Amino acid sequence: MVAEGVVGKKRFRENDTNPDSNMKTTIMLLLAISALAAPNLAAKSKPNETNAPADPGWPRQRTNEQGSLIYYQPQVDTWTNFKDLDFRMAFSLTPKGGKEIVGVLELQAKTDVNVDDHSVLLRDFKIKEVKLPGSDPAKASQLDQAVRSFLPPNHTVVMALDRLVATVEKSETPALVEVQNDPPMIFVSNTPAILLYVDGDAVKADIPATNLGFVVNSNFPLFFEKDSEKANYLYTGQQWLKGASMDGPWDAAPTLPADMTKVANDPKWEQMKKPILAPSAKGKPPRVFYANKPAEVILFQGQAAYANIPGTHLSYATNTDADLFVFNPTKEFYFLSAGRWFKATTLQGPWTYSTPELPPDFANIPSDSPAGRVLVSVPGTDEAKDAVLLAQIPTTVEVDQAKAAAEAKVAYDGEPEFKPIQGTSLTYATNTSEKVIKVGDVYYLCLNGVWFMSANAEGPWTTAQSVPKVIYSIPPSSPVYNVTYVTQNTTPQGTVQASYTAGYLGTFITGVAVGAIIANGSGYYYPPYYRYPVGGYPIYRPYPITYGVGAYYNPSTGAVGVGRGVYGPYAGAAGGAAYNPYTGTYARAATAYGPNGSRTVAQAYNPYTGTYAATRQGSNAYSSWGQSVVSNGNRSAYTQHYSNANGTVGSIQGSQGGAAVGASTKYGNAAVAKTANGNMYATHDGNVYKNTGSGWSSYNNGNWNSVNSSANSKNAQAQSFQNVGANQAAAQQRAQSSQRSGQSAQSRSSGSSEVDRAAQNRQRGASESQRFQQASRSGGGGAGGRGGAAAARGGGGGRRR
Repeated sequence: MVAEGVVGKKRFRENDTNPDSNMKTTIMLLLAISALAAPNLAAKSKPNETNAPADPGWPRQRTNEQGSLIYYQPQVDTWTNFKDLDFRMAFSLTPKGGKEIVGVLELQAKTDVNVDDHSVLLRDFKIKEVKLPGSDPAKASQLDQAVRSFLPPNHTVVMALDRLVATVEKSETPALVEVQNDPPMIFVSNTPAILLYVDGDAVKADIPATNLGFVVNSNFPLFFEKDSEKANYLYTGQQWLKGASMDGPWDAAPTLPADMTKVANDPKWEQMKKPILAPSAKGKPPRVFYANKPAEVILFQGQAAYANIPGTHLSYATNTDADLFVFNPTKEFYFLSAGRWFKATTLQGPWTYSTPELPPDFANIPSDSPAGRVLVSVPGTDEAKDAVLLAQIPTTVEVDQAKAAAEAKVAYDGEPEFKPIQGTSLTYATNTSEKVIKVGDVYYLCLNGVWFMSANAEGPWTTAQSVPKVIYSIPPSSPVYNVTYVTQNTTPQGTVQASYTAGYLGTFITGVAVGAIIANGSGYYYPPYYRYPVGGYPIYRPYPITYGVGAYYNPSTGAVGVGRGVYGPYAGAAGGAAYNPYTGTYARAATAYGPNGSRTVAQAYNPYTGTYAATRQGSNAYSSWGQSVVSNGNRSAYTQHYSNANGTVGSIQGSQGGAAVGASTKYGNAAVAKTANGNMYATHDGNVYKNTGSGWSSYNNGNWNSVNSSANSKNAQAQSFQNVGANQAAAQQRAQSSQRSGQSAQSRSSGSSEVDRAAQNRQRGASESQRFQQASRSGGGGAGGRGGAAAARGGGGGRRR
């Protein structure tokens, strides 16, 4: 097997068929076990990596020799193929020496999306129409040209993807995946605990010249004495435990077997030297839960504590990282795991899948509640619809065909072995970590989101110009199903473009009668691959797992997570939770390992793709190829719009309630401004509305006139909370909470006027954008929130926002 990834821009490869090399890198994984016990690990940016600035907010202002134009956040009409955007913007024009004039711009633009950092570049502007409600027709032409001068075709705008997605009408039903929804094993503890997971039946291997062996397919270092069936030794990352069997009971180990010294001094086990020879940590050992199938741990800090959620009949658990609720009328527990809801009458179970019959009160959870992040997994909510749309947005690159092909390598454990893919005429390679699929007499390789082809299973490989349609018939029950989310084609210019969506990295769109949602993992159990080379340690290759001990990176939501330790004679990954800035879930410790050391959650291992290159800071499944092999046009957005502004960036605060953050560029002065006039909205009929703090007003011929609206006074008050940057998003969160209080889920999704709906969308997008930016800056460590699998690591629960 070849494990590939990046450390910064550095590429590494490991050949698993070499037993000596295997064992050296095997133990690198064990170093991370100590990291699992740490309360926080801050993600680090890669060297030389460009970090995009946060969306500075709206409205934005431009000045030139004709005056000043303030234009407000785009309101989307259509977004075709996530490339062609038709949208409206309210604006106010103040000509030099003249009075403010308000109007509507109808525009078209091209979009380049960077899913990893949730940014969108709007370029190639085309103004279709300038509407000036009630203006003097004699001056209309002059004003029209003045407005157009501020937004030339070469103008670019970068905005947060969350803001854009929130305004898109979700009218089309996405393609759904029939995932499995069988409940995991669910353990509960009121004291520190860990989950000892063995992937199926234990695979044991002897350690030569000792009386010891180790379990190849466990997520924690697990040793045993060969002459005693009741002497097992488990390293938790902090201390050694001894147990009569893998399922316990486990107690602190007073001493280790004498042969452990031989293991510590063996170069192949170098990374275990310190844990073996250093004194064991004192104190009461954690509780150990044993599972040989996917599992979760609900870990409380002391006795379970719950808080009521206003406006609902729900309570949520306040002293656990898990998303755990009680529906008070029935006293039933609801637990969210991997995007799926399970319920039980007691915490001891049995648990059953319950997403289709989730009580309606879940949709009424206020978005700013500590429990509000679960709205993304509540069918029918705006948050769920946004997440589903995000999961459909592709990441696209252009491939340097020659360089990419030269990099494409596949290593097999022995001669290539292939197994049929059920329900198809295809076969896939079982004794390699790469995704090699045989179609007829041709072999196709999907490596880091790029397709290659060859007449031989071992290459040489050439970059594929297209992909056979039959590959996209692979069912979810296959461990290579995720490649069906990678497409490739040749453009009219002769270049090759490769694209993937969220399914490639393990997040799938599923659904129930009331709406689509996203699920992490397919829910199927893919048995691991084993091989016993002569004279070496067993080769163990796991496949992705959905619950608790699974690992994934979700480009659509920014989720990063590794939930199992992969260890044996090669590098791997360990951890216990996911980081999802969309929902607020975070992983306090998740680490990938390889010959060049370990990396934090920002570079987490992804078993769906076999890479170590996933990060929220702008890289993706393609990043291990480097910019010399693939190019992501989204990178240029930062050079065009931010990095090379040809001037200074600063902020100002006005005495009349105005504020701005801006830069001087060769196209004129640009700024992000909050005006004393508040926010403005453009409706389809060409009118402009704003909220005065006591209700909606529409603009006509220089005057603002009060209008009736379905919004209540709380909504009116909410609209007055406007600010820029982080303060704006925080205010938007407060506004959204105020607006939603007392409203049912049904009234939020229908029945409101066009401006009410536009205001809700704008507030939600600002809130989610701010949440993502906070998460990116914090790197996932200690950002707040909960994650069901995080509890398996023991220790304390997460901080709340």
